[in-house]
Formats: sequence, structure tokens, C-alpha cells
Amino acid sequence: MAKGAAFFDLDRTILRGASGPTLGDALREVGLISGQPLPGQGLMFKFFDLFGETRPSMWITRQGARLAKGWDRGQVEKAGQLAAPRLAEAVLPYAKVLITEHREAGRPVVLTTTTPYDLIRPFVDEMGLDDVVATRYGVEEGRYDGTIDGEFVWGRGKLRAVREWADGRQVDLRQSYAYSDSYYDRPLLSAVGHPTAVNADPRLMAMAAARRWPSIHLDVPPGVPKFAGLEPQQVLMILARPELFPFVRFRLFGAQNIPQQGPAIIVANHRSYFDPLAVGMALAQRGRPVRGLGKKEVFDAPVVGEMAKALGGIRVDRATGSEEPLVHAKEALDAGELVMIMPQGTIPRGREFFSPELKGRWGAARLAEAARVPVIPMGMWGTEKVWPRSSRLPYLWNVTNPPVVTVRVGQPVHLEYTDVDEDTKHIMAAIGGLLPPEAHAGHEPTPEELARTYPPGHSPEDSTAEAEHESDRRPGTD
Repeated sequence: MAKGAAFFDLDRTILRGASGPTLGDALREVGLISGQPLPGQGLMFKFFDLFGETRPSMWITRQGARLAKGWDRGQVEKAGQLAAPRLAEAVLPYAKVLITEHREAGRPVVLTTTTPYDLIRPFVDEMGLDDVVATRYGVEEGRYDGTIDGEFVWGRGKLRAVREWADGRQVDLRQSYAYSDSYYDRPLLSAVGHPTAVNADPRLMAMAAARRWPSIHLDVPPGVPKFAGLEPQQVLMILARPELFPFVRFRLFGAQNIPQQGPAIIVANHRSYFDPLAVGMALAQRGRPVRGLGKKEVFDAPVVGEMAKALGGIRVDRATGSEEPLVHAKEALDAGELVMIMPQGTIPRGREFFSPELKGRWGAARLAEAARVPVIPMGMWGTEKVWPRSSRLPYLWNVTNPPVVTVRVGQPVHLEYTDVDEDTKHIMAAIGGLLPPEAHAGHEPTPEELARTYPPGHSPEDSTAEAEHESDRRPGTD
């Protein structure tokens, strides 16, 4: 019975840009080419990284077979082996996630590329892919003879080569998936049942929109768009400047504890609707986007929900007790990203808001146990003075005497990974330790202070049933 496969292009698809510089360096190391790169070559690759393939650039690529005439095939394979781990390090994070999903679904994963077979095959082996459809150079007595053996794997030639591969393995293209950045791969994309444009060049972007093909980027989570190479969070970071918020004064400490690269879980207390912006101000100092877990009500709301998805948020429906949010959060961590969790789950109400002891659900501890990445605590104070829960809008008019918001980032929390309840206590204690002394002092709230901890239309008198319902929900699905 025929089955489907997943076909991935290489440059600007599973790699951020061109593989050419890395492969060229490897060919120099084995002595097949000498000297420095040609003048203008770096500029040519930069142009390719931004705009993708052009007919002139692919004409030059096709002449590679003639230029390689006389090369020892074994030396080319050696160059490929040198380049393979370097290319593997450059594979985009969500390309790895997508490849894993296809393999778990039982589909062969095949690289389809114009790059010479002998040069790219070691990379395919390094990545654990199932096969490669690539341009093959003619060989005579162990040396390239200046010809192309079979198809030049580009444009319609790529489709013909893929059809030949599929026919020999009982693979049905109508059940298959294809991923590419290039308009010139439209024959292959049109032939499969599930085409996807990845980091599409301008013409493929227009075609994908017209044909309603999915259009994605594999350096960001599904659903996160990019404009001019920037995702929405990165654009917002440009605007994360204290002078643009005259109604609040920020005091930020310890941002250097947020890793500059690699995965980590950011855990923070929750006091206000203003908390996400306060967290964003701290993260902007490191220039790193974060994937936050948020309640389903936010994601289901018109306009706001679409914004939350575009920012890479992860939807949480606590009523279902589903593990799906933690699975998606783990995928983000596996992709080397930051994940943000507020273990309290929601802003505490009533007297609980003023409690010196922070209580949290165990989702963050469960995620940390699964991912084994640093857990970075963040303590926030004063955000409720900017936007209390009782108000539908922040106090934007308070510019003459703006409240102070303090955000303090701590060192990674030490966890044992033997008991999620104990690890949760360690996490909450670490967050609490970053709060000012008044957070740990007992406080008897006034009726006005209690009222500010409830959403508009709610009051302490009608909250008992809601609190009991909240306590019945499963812990850990933050």
C-alpha cells in the first residue's frame, strides 16, 4: 500500500540561510579549492539569504559540475563529512520538531536539494534523515568528469527526481508533504498533497496566499508570523523603552541571569494584568522572545487571542486537565527557547493576594523535570498599582506621580526532580525571595484593597464558590 513521505528543501528552509559558505570552507580544508572566497561572493550569499534563488544564481550553480571536473570523489566526501556537523548545528529549531513529528507518524523524511550528493550525504546521515534526492555529478575512475548524472535537482528537475525516488519506493506524492522557500520549487509543491511554504521568497509568498498553502517559519513556533525577518515580539522589544511608559517607573535588576542563548523556564509571581509587560521589559534587556503559557480565555477572545498566538503563546485550558500545553512548552524548550510560566496560574484574589507565602501549581516543576533546563525565578512588585485586577484598563493618566514597578531576576533554582510538590515549593520560595521586605510582612487589607483584587463586577462576597471551583482544578496546568 502506498504511503506518504516528507520532502524538505535545504537552504533557507531547514537552514536559516545558504549552506554554501560552510561547504566552501570544507572544500578548502581538503585542498579542492584554494585561496579566499571570490570578491563579491559574501554579498551574493547575503542576497540569497534575504531573497532566495534567482535564475542567474542557479545557472552558476549548474556550472559546478564543469568546475569540479577532475576532483577526487573521495576528497569531496571527506569535505562533506567535515561540513556535516557544522550544518547540523545550523538547522532551525522547529525544523527539528517538524522532522520528528513526521518520523513519529511513520513518514520517510527526505532532503531534496540542488547541492551535490557526495557533499551533502554526510549531513543527511548526521541528521538521521531517511534519504536524499540531490544532484549527482558524473564520475570516471573516482574523479568527476564534468557532467551531471541524471537530473539537475532544481525546478522541474527536482520534481522529476522526486517522482523517480517515490516510484521506486511506493510513495504516493498525493499523501506526501513538501517544504520549501523557493518559487522555483512550485512544481514539487504543487505535486504533493500537503505543500508548505517556509520562509517564502516574495513570489512563493504570493502563490502560497493565492492557493491557501500554509506559510511558516521554522525558527519560530507554529502560528508566529515574521515581517522583514522579525517576529512580533522582536518588534515590540524595540518599543520596550521606559520613556515610552510615563505612567510607570521601572526598576529592573538581575536581567543578566536570563541566559543569552539556550532553553530556560522563566517563573514569576502574578499580581496584575500588567505583569506580561513588566516581564517583557526585563527580557528586552536580553533581546530574547519568550513563549508564555496563558489561559484559554485570552486565546479565545477576538483580536487579543490572535495577538497572543502571533506572540507565540501557548493556550492552556485548565478545566480539561490536558497535558498538551506542557507538551508544546517542552517542544519550545527542545528548540532552545525561553518558556514563561506563572505557577500561581491566576492572580490571587481576596486575602490570598496579601499572603506572605506564595502558592503555586506544579506545572513548572513538571516541565523542568521533563526538560532538565535552568529554571530562572523572577519576582515582580508594584504592577497592581499600574493595573489592578478591578480595572479594565491600566492607570495611563498617572504621569505626575507614577508608581514604581520592581522586577528582580534571580539565579537558577536548584531542583531535585524527585518530588514535584517539593520542587514547586523551591520554585515559589525562590520567587518570594526576590520580593521586597513588605511582601513578607503580614498585612490586613482594607475593604478597598480587597475589592481591587477582584475583576470588574465581582466582589469578596460572591467569590466563595469561585474559589472552591478553582481549588478543584488540577494543579500544574498553568
